[in-house]
Amino acid sequence: MMKFAWDNYKHYAWGKNELRPLTRNGHIGNMFGGLRGASIIDSLDTLYVMGLTEEYNDAKEWVQTSLDLNSNGEASLFEVNIRYVGGLLSAYYLTGEELFKNKAVELGEKLLPAFSTPTGIPRGVINLGSWGWASAGSSILAEFGTLHLEFVHLTELSGNPVYTEKVMNIRKLLNKIEKPHGLYPNFLSPVSGNWVQHHVSIGGLGDSFYEYLIKSYLMSDKMDDDAKKMYYGALEAIEANLVQKSPGGLTYMAEWRGGILDHKMGHLACFSGGMIGIGADDGAPEKRQHYLDLAAEITHTCHESYTRSATKLGPEAFRFDGGAEATATRLSDRYYILRPEVIESYMYMWRLTHDPKYRDWGWEAVQALEEHCRVESGFSGIRDVYTTTVSHDNMQQSFFLSETLKYLYLLFSDDDLLPLEDWVFNTEAHPLPIIRKSCLWAEHSRS
Repeated sequence: MMKFAWDNYKHYAWGKNELRPLTRNGHIGNMFGGLRGASIIDSLDTLYVMGLTEEYNDAKEWVQTSLDLNSNGEASLFEVNIRYVGGLLSAYYLTGEELFKNKAVELGEKLLPAFSTPTGIPRGVINLGSWGWASAGSSILAEFGTLHLEFVHLTELSGNPVYTEKVMNIRKLLNKIEKPHGLYPNFLSPVSGNWVQHHVSIGGLGDSFYEYLIKSYLMSDKMDDDAKKMYYGALEAIEANLVQKSPGGLTYMAEWRGGILDHKMGHLACFSGGMIGIGADDGAPEKRQHYLDLAAEITHTCHESYTRSATKLGPEAFRFDGGAEATATRLSDRYYILRPEVIESYMYMWRLTHDPKYRDWGWEAVQALEEHCRVESGFSGIRDVYTTTVSHDNMQQSFFLSETLKYLYLLFSDDDLLPLEDWVFNTEAHPLPIIRKSCLWAEHSRS
């Protein structure tokens, strides 16, 4: 699948950000400012880990000769960080090629002006060319909360403490401000440092903030106590306020709108089964089994959202009200864009439990992807998972190569390929090594 997706990208969209497989051309989009080659950067580690040496070498050569970081245009700080910085860091750590390290640090430097706000909470959009932030308005929790892993590694590689300082400053502010019921709302003003509205979600807008708390703790070789405290505090608040059981017995995470529950769960929230699983060992010992059970229940619910569709692929969001369970009731929620989160949780749950059902579920997803998303020249998302006369969206997302296919590959690999005791995956599935340096954390906790 990876080779097919890659070969078609290379043939029809080389150097563009993504492949449009139906029209057989490239897509640039506006998420990355003027940066190009998102699918190349996102695929480096997948190609390398899968042993696709020739393809990896082509990708590396493109980075060497054609990756231009002097682009001019408004880019998403979050997307550039998780895909480009994360992809380059991971490629460096896996291969030792200095080229990737140098590019990662060079790009990291261009992201620093985003933090020039009254609070130090970065703005979501940065102009990579003019050294400054580009937009006003609120900053999004998942965006400013999903920088920590990459920025700590930028400090490791460059020796420049500024990256770690920037992300520690975000934490300090979050620890200081009042949280409704212990929950973290999705929007914060980078000017005042106050929450802008009380919408809480473990799906889009919130998701990877929580993921990066537990992963920061694990990446620090379990020295980053602050991250640990924030993660378990947040998880307790989520359990108390958002975790629900449906009449049919499915456990899900509702969204919270100023105290009113919206009984909806997004596909993006389905990463949380894996997240709760990898964090099960480090909370209170008596809660270990409780967390493993919760992780399994949420992963099961997400599998149900796949099983209950005609294509056996899950919708963008599914609801638990009006008699429906784990199904999209709104037309606008029925699409599937090759997202990885459900498969990501299968991979973690397999590694944690070795229950064969997770591999069975992964194989169901492989078959559904092959049947409904594979087209003549690549893979495409579909507009409605509930009909088998599929309508394709003509987009092979870069995260399909980075995440969906990598997590599937790891699900069916031995545990010693990128073992969880040595690596954490950023939210784009780029593996970053655990930092075994106790003195580093002791020093931060003092400062």
